[in-house]
Amino acid sequence: MNRTTLSLIAGTAALAAITGFAALDTPSASGASPAKAAAELPVERTSLLCPAPSISDIADTSYTSFTPVTQGTGSGGKAELRAATEQSADGTDSSQKGKGTKKGADKAGKPVLTPKAPGTPATGDASGSDAPALVGTADGKFAPGWTVQETTEVAAGTGRGLLGVTCTPADTEFWFPGASTAAERTDYVHLTNPDDSAAVVDIELYGKDGVIKSSFTDGFTVPPHSSKPILLSTLTDQRQPDLTVHVSVRSGRVGAAVQALDDRAGGDWLAASTDPAGSLVLPGIPKDATDVRLVAFAPGDADADLKVRLASPSGPFTPAGHETLHVKGGMTTAIDLGDVTRGEAGSLLLTPTDQSVPLVAALRVVRGKGSDQETAYIPATAPVGRRATSADNSAKGSTLSLTAPTATTQVKITASAGSAGGTPVTKTYTVKAGTTQDIPAPVPAGLKGTYALTLEPLSGGPLYASRTLSATQSGVPAFTIQTLPTDRGLVAVPEADEDLSVLQK
Repeated sequence: MNRTTLSLIAGTAALAAITGFAALDTPSASGASPAKAAAELPVERTSLLCPAPSISDIADTSYTSFTPVTQGTGSGGKAELRAATEQSADGTDSSQKGKGTKKGADKAGKPVLTPKAPGTPATGDASGSDAPALVGTADGKFAPGWTVQETTEVAAGTGRGLLGVTCTPADTEFWFPGASTAAERTDYVHLTNPDDSAAVVDIELYGKDGVIKSSFTDGFTVPPHSSKPILLSTLTDQRQPDLTVHVSVRSGRVGAAVQALDDRAGGDWLAASTDPAGSLVLPGIPKDATDVRLVAFAPGDADADLKVRLASPSGPFTPAGHETLHVKGGMTTAIDLGDVTRGEAGSLLLTPTDQSVPLVAALRVVRGKGSDQETAYIPATAPVGRRATSADNSAKGSTLSLTAPTATTQVKITASAGSAGGTPVTKTYTVKAGTTQDIPAPVPAGLKGTYALTLEPLSGGPLYASRTLSATQSGVPAFTIQTLPTDRGLVAVPEADEDLSVLQK
């Protein structure tokens, strides 16, 4: 047999071995097998990275882990969250290999949290400025849709307020529109390397006039099992209020998030925007937002011209004075939308006026006034897909924002059991086309502790969602917003057919 024949046979055999569900059928008389739809199977392993939570000595951080119950997973598996310094790439405890150091929330060498069963949240906590970045691994029944939320309360100082971030998988490229090197801002990009080899990372800054020259041209090396915070103001002497940060990995992979801290207006985590696209949805602007600022960036040389609309409870409308937005290629553009929601729930919709040009975007959202301001961020996000999961919800402080940009959508929302007790509750909601609906999150019966929310669209068009956590701290309306894209619980696996005709070629 020639090399091509061997490769085809090896590829078919490998796919069958990986899925465990490959169908082996005899070829049809015509020599061609009919196309088959890919099966959706639960993922078997998930890894998540949580950045070091705070530089404040008075920070209090909670971690909440949740895995939805998923059919077809079997009975085995486990999940745990450990300090990055103690987690090896194969998911084993590297302190057993002589590589680990113990510090912060994981000083005793024990996991920060270890879930006991899918369907029930597990919690852990940390305090102070030495809490480390964490690496989480889950397999078996704990892997599909595993979600971890990191929430930090800082009572005073730069970036005081409520800071929240959903822990994310490692990747090789991230876009963060909405960062800043202004005098009142202290912004860090946190890079976490979960692997056994070093990662080399480039960080590029784009301002209103394009790329900003940096003296760091050789990239940043992130050692194995470690996290490195990079202060953006050390990369340039330019002080610009609106920047886009591009993180690209030359070798290896990392988790990345931007911690945006303001001297007067609090702060929060800025998660990465969804991949560049011609149309974007930024869901869940709080109805009492006092100031909303849109920051957009178009990678490449092509300019983007966009329609700007707000999806409100009654339908979409165009904000006065901001009917369109022109984004020059390679340059960061920002516009101040003010109190655009005017007391109603809202989501921003960006669509091309003519030619579609990929771009990224985020919103900086402020609640309160004067010295009682607090800030959060809403990046453009992917739709819910088959299912999305939100961890760390409270009985009174959680609000879900649901947006159906193009078609009326029905969605089932399940409130899990509480971390310390309670019975799950399921409700169904309908979101009309072109609208945003804020709903008080369903609460489990007899809730004790925190709980999770699982969103499952039942019919209609794409659904976008975010969750707002709110708490009042010394009169300040502290809050944090997390978007809810797909929880990656299922993966499409193509069916493999045995085709003996390749042996004759």
